[in-house]
Amino acid sequence: MSIRADLRNVAIIAHVDHGKTTLVDAMLRQSHIFRANEQVTDRVMDSNDLERERGITILSKNTAVMYKDIKINIVDTPGHADFGGEVERVLNMVDGVLLLVDAFEGPMPQTKYVLRKALEQGLKPIVVINKIDRPDQRVEDVYDEVLELFMELGADDDQLDFPVVYAAARAGIAKMNMEDESDNLSPLMDLLVKEIPAPKGELDGPLQIMVTTLDADEYVGRVAIGRIIRGKAFANQNVIIINGDVETKAKIGKLFVYQGLNRVEVKDAGLGDIVAVTGLGDISIGHTIADAENPEALPTINIDEPTLSMTFAVNTSPFAGKEGQFVTSRHVRDRLFKEVETNVSLRVEETDSADTFKVSGRGELHLSILIETMRREGFELQVGKPEVVYRQINGQLCEPLENLTIEVPQQFMGTVMESLGTRKAELANMSEVAGYLRMEFVIPARGLIGFRSEFLTNTKGNGIMNHVFHGYVPFKGEIPGRARGSLVAFENGETTSYGIFTLQDRGVMFISPNQPVYEGMIIGENTRDVDMDVNPCKKKNVSNMRTSSSDEAIRLVPPRLLSLEQALEYINKDELVEVTPEAVRLRKTVLNKAQRGRDRKSVK
Repeated sequence: MSIRADLRNVAIIAHVDHGKTTLVDAMLRQSHIFRANEQVTDRVMDSNDLERERGITILSKNTAVMYKDIKINIVDTPGHADFGGEVERVLNMVDGVLLLVDAFEGPMPQTKYVLRKALEQGLKPIVVINKIDRPDQRVEDVYDEVLELFMELGADDDQLDFPVVYAAARAGIAKMNMEDESDNLSPLMDLLVKEIPAPKGELDGPLQIMVTTLDADEYVGRVAIGRIIRGKAFANQNVIIINGDVETKAKIGKLFVYQGLNRVEVKDAGLGDIVAVTGLGDISIGHTIADAENPEALPTINIDEPTLSMTFAVNTSPFAGKEGQFVTSRHVRDRLFKEVETNVSLRVEETDSADTFKVSGRGELHLSILIETMRREGFELQVGKPEVVYRQINGQLCEPLENLTIEVPQQFMGTVMESLGTRKAELANMSEVAGYLRMEFVIPARGLIGFRSEFLTNTKGNGIMNHVFHGYVPFKGEIPGRARGSLVAFENGETTSYGIFTLQDRGVMFISPNQPVYEGMIIGENTRDVDMDVNPCKKKNVSNMRTSSSDEAIRLVPPRLLSLEQALEYINKDELVEVTPEAVRLRKTVLNKAQRGRDRKSVK
């Protein structure tokens, strides 16, 4: 057994917005990865447009810094439970974790989710209490909460004796005690080198690489990323790819390691290195790249199953093909199956219709990120209402449960409890944290569909909610859906101020004047619980009669503009969201007014 003393592999895990990506930024800057004159953006690791806009990490990223002749491979992981598939695989590449915790918020639900995975794998944790420069920091309380969390998750004695660093990542400062003076991250880097175990294994044994991430490159095809568990890898080396019982001969093309934010081509790499390999053809996550003479498989990776599914279909509205570049079923199908290659928590199934696909993922965010990405790439599609993935367990219909944690000011507690009560949520725990009530519920996953926007309205934007997968339980009975019907346009045309003005009393409008609409398009929410067919294109009759009110200005109430997530939450089973690069529209599945009427009668 050999030890690579010059190498450390560490993952940064934390809840959303606790500063992981900012800390990696500071490490990169202080290790002089960037040239003195180089322009560098903040949160340099969040390279994806959506990541930068939302301030969340969706894809795990690899980087490396040099510190006192020791190479430290750092993997920045997603904090969102919807991207749990990413987290789980990444932890197979490292020997320790930096657990980042906000000095005010303390450990949050998704901290718990990722930490549990890390402790189960026996990884060495270092706790970094970040944002100590916050005026409302409560460092001592947070330390106690972290200790309680470790005990709750069944950490062993060695893991419970975790070292703690206090940091302000944005300022690039870390210290071992709150009273210490420091102007850089050296205390954290020294501790990391000392505490995170160096990679151990057989330096000269037969090659084994576990593929944990895939990347796509338009020039070289699929790029397999993983850690060398044993032996050495060389460019142009003959290998065997092991997938279960199937062994396939292949040849490594180019071999890369990470240096700063870049991949650097190398001739060979050894035990413990995180490498990117090209030329291996149809390789996938969980496969083992093994020595051609002595192929031995590594244990496969378990990934959380999808809990939510939606239908993705070709756009069939009258506006189809007018705003997007990719509009056919072949385009949509190829794009979805390409996504499955790198997005392992996703499932895509073909349906009876060649134009419709069933896509299952870890949550609304997971699926809406995919839809948003596709629309930005120029795709047009229509998607159905999110539905949970049921399972038959011991002959009984079971549904997924989620652990929901909510933080609200006390005055909103009643409305939130009432709203969750109708959604079959059960209160498991309640505590007070710095003037906020923290409530933990167990709730069916389908009870969360559409809850986020209602929650933000009920709390006037002051609430925080997070949820993680809990398990499957027997079906808990019906949950009431949307209480109000839709206002549906019954002809094609362009909306008018007068037409919208005449409808304002009927409900909340989703459209503005001079906007094209079509028959079957949902243009607003009715005040009553039934759908209503209306005409927003109505023009005022021109006559030579003057009335006393004719010169009064038409005053329009501003429309409610729905984001993609809000639109997905809003629709009912007989409705769809039409997504194009230009717009997000709501529509009835059956556009024809007369046909919808006949369908309603046949159901009765």
